[in-house]
Amino acid sequence: MSVLNKAKNYVENLFKDKLSSVYFYHNFIHTAQAVTKAEEIMNHSEISEADREKVLLALWFHDVGFTGCNAEGHEQKGVEIMTEFLLHENASREYIEEISKLILATEKYHQPENFLEEIMKDADFSHFASPFYNDSAEALRKEWELTGGMCFSNDEWNVMNVDFLKNKHKYFTDYAKESWEPLKMKNVKKLEKKLDKEEKPKKENSDSKKDKEQKSDRSVDTLFRVTLNNHTRLSDIADSKANILLSVNAIIISVCLSVLVPKLDTPKNAHLIIPTFFLLISSVLTIIFAILSTKPNVTKTTFTNQDIADRKVNLLFFGNFHQMKFDDYLHSMHDLIKDKDYIYDSMVKDLYFLGKVLDRKYKLLSITYKIFMAGIISSVLAFAYAFISL
Repeated sequence: MSVLNKAKNYVENLFKDKLSSVYFYHNFIHTAQAVTKAEEIMNHSEISEADREKVLLALWFHDVGFTGCNAEGHEQKGVEIMTEFLLHENASREYIEEISKLILATEKYHQPENFLEEIMKDADFSHFASPFYNDSAEALRKEWELTGGMCFSNDEWNVMNVDFLKNKHKYFTDYAKESWEPLKMKNVKKLEKKLDKEEKPKKENSDSKKDKEQKSDRSVDTLFRVTLNNHTRLSDIADSKANILLSVNAIIISVCLSVLVPKLDTPKNAHLIIPTFFLLISSVLTIIFAILSTKPNVTKTTFTNQDIADRKVNLLFFGNFHQMKFDDYLHSMHDLIKDKDYIYDSMVKDLYFLGKVLDRKYKLLSITYKIFMAGIISSVLAFAYAFISL
């Protein structure tokens, strides 16, 4: 396994085991997206394979310092974790020092000193040009509220974001300037439109309690939106991994059927029968489990009108409401909309069952990878033994 794959698995497990749930933004999803965006930049730039590896390693570790539950100085903490990992991989001190400089280059106001640092900065702030920028910004806002107690009104948050994007941030690489800067400015314009449309709040002493309740509601809404978004992205990642395994093993099977199998009917190739059998069986099993992990699992329940009246039915899940008549569904949804607690209970049910689906997906995906790895290893050993025993 390459050092990059080892780093990815190490960081993913580290975030899973040690990262606090309050980090809605600085988590494995953000890290994986930064790596993907760095690859996008490097695919449109002239860069050596050695430098490419350094950048990707640095990005995998650039936010692992948040596992220490302290955002302050997380870059230096990330350097320490990366150093321990690479020493275990027998990397040289000089190589580790180069990766360390790249990680430290992701500090908010650091000015990059070379092309590799420019890639690091642009990849780390690539979400500024994303069509989902607002979701990322809200995730960061919620994270700051929970970790530092920093609360902002909508106007304050939008003004701060517009100021940072327009006056304090810039992309450095030619590719990011050309491809991402226009998209970033579109997001800026959207924020400015929000500021133009929002009326200045008229606050009175008698309304202070109401304002606090509205802030609390907004925080809960953000919590649900960000968590549901993270669940959806994790599901997409699992499906993507399963599709990769499907494609790879489909190719292996077609090559075996077209190249190896036709030659097995001759006595001189009899020694290849068992290794080929191992390879085909492992590929077929991998495909079966990959399909199972991506197979939709829709639970359908039966319920009575009394269950609806008692609010025991999740009206947000199509597996339930598709059985209802439109008039009944419309009436029930009106009841749902009027009751804030009923809405939150329904969303909690959605989150819970989405989590159960994700758990099933990743368990099957883990089995799939183990089958694939065991099949490849046993096939290679079987082929080696077959040739040695000739």
